[in-house]
Amino acid sequence: MLAELSFSAPHIDFAALAPEIVLTAGAMLLILIDAIALEKAKPFMSILAGGTLLGAMIPILWLANDGVDRSMFGGAFVVDNFALVLKAMFLLSGYVVVLLATNYIAEGDYWESEFYALLLSSLLGMVVMCSARDLLTIFVALELLSIPAYMLATWRKRDLRSNEAGIKYYLMGVFASAIMLYGMSLVFGAAGSTLLTDIAPAISGSDPRATVVLGMVFVIVGFGFKVSAFPFHTWAPDTYEGAPTPVTAFLAVASKAAGFVALLQLVYVGFGSRDDVYQPLMWVLAAASMTAGNLMALRQKNIVRLMAYSGIAQAGYMLAPLVIAGHSAESADKALQAVVGYLIIYAAMNLGAFGVIMAVARKTRSAEISSFRGLFQYAPGLTVAMTVFLMSLAGIPPLAGWFAKFQVLNALLSANNTSGVLMGVVIGINSVIALYYYGSIARTMWADDAPDGDRTPVRVPPALVSAIAITVILTVLFGVLPQAVGHFTDSGLLAIGG
Repeated sequence: MLAELSFSAPHIDFAALAPEIVLTAGAMLLILIDAIALEKAKPFMSILAGGTLLGAMIPILWLANDGVDRSMFGGAFVVDNFALVLKAMFLLSGYVVVLLATNYIAEGDYWESEFYALLLSSLLGMVVMCSARDLLTIFVALELLSIPAYMLATWRKRDLRSNEAGIKYYLMGVFASAIMLYGMSLVFGAAGSTLLTDIAPAISGSDPRATVVLGMVFVIVGFGFKVSAFPFHTWAPDTYEGAPTPVTAFLAVASKAAGFVALLQLVYVGFGSRDDVYQPLMWVLAAASMTAGNLMALRQKNIVRLMAYSGIAQAGYMLAPLVIAGHSAESADKALQAVVGYLIIYAAMNLGAFGVIMAVARKTRSAEISSFRGLFQYAPGLTVAMTVFLMSLAGIPPLAGWFAKFQVLNALLSANNTSGVLMGVVIGINSVIALYYYGSIARTMWADDAPDGDRTPVRVPPALVSAIAITVILTVLFGVLPQAVGHFTDSGLLAIGG
């Protein structure tokens, strides 16, 4: 009987897996070189990590030019335009983080090769997440990106605040993963499948079972932690403040974006038939995150903690379009464009802001907002750059942030329903609140006198200058020429395949 059984290996499309293969090879090479060369290899670790990320962009560009959607493992892993755009965003964000970290890690008491190997491993999880169309694949990708991030958060081993940051992030992450996994088990029990394309019809609006609703809520709550949405944000301020600043930038941008990628796949592919469940939940999460994040940011004296609360509010803006994603096909397209466009723009302006924070801290050795007093008097270039990022985060034209918020408001108001209009009002009010604290930092830099009259220039390493320059150019370009980012988020191009 056993002799009659035959097993066939699954079809593997190596071209579709090429970005993941390059990242895996790069991480393994870093570990191998570190084991063989030890201290001699340190100067080359950041170069190898950056080269790996740029090398992984080559197959992405080839796949984009090929234009063929690819599917493997019964539809659990899909490479389409949606996946390619977001994979490119993660790789370029990771490259900027490498630039931010190059001198910071080299000058500190850190193990450089381990840092970059963990960074590439976490990015590998994010890249896999972009193609995941199965609950199990999503969960594996989430853990792959999260576990290295827990270790990176506590990379300053002799700093108690860094240890606290890592422990809080780890404990909250494990708790959220448990809730999410329980929710996934409930959804699987109701649908009989882990494939998102199978789940959608199985839990359609005619299914009244509480199991489905509870499972969906638990899964969304789990990802609410990952995107630091209120009230699942409690890990963010302490983790951002205690972690090494390049890691903070990485968590604030790439890790948050990975959570949104998963949410988009769940909403558009898996849970799309149950907009009666996810839309009210998204409304509450978006409104609460915007309002609580902005109000708590008003009281901050430390700029890293302020950026943490700002990130909570920004998560609310990105969640807002999902309030109307199930209203109509047109609303769904506009909501998807708005969220993906916001993710790309947010990556540029937020990474740039952390780059300036790192540059200033090289001189002041402080992250207090007061340390930015009179920055224009001794670092006019950094002042202009930080002002660009702050005003973009506030949504002031002609910088990229205005287009991000415009897309969100356009999606909400074009749906012509009450929940969308009310959410637009909430965004308008919160944008005014945010402008106050962003503007206060700008005023401190431009109008106040430097502390103790110290006007010694800030010496910024070339890698850090490059990171800031790249993000400034993108922030201005996406604002002045919004079609540059709009091309990649066009509804006809950016469709989530099943």
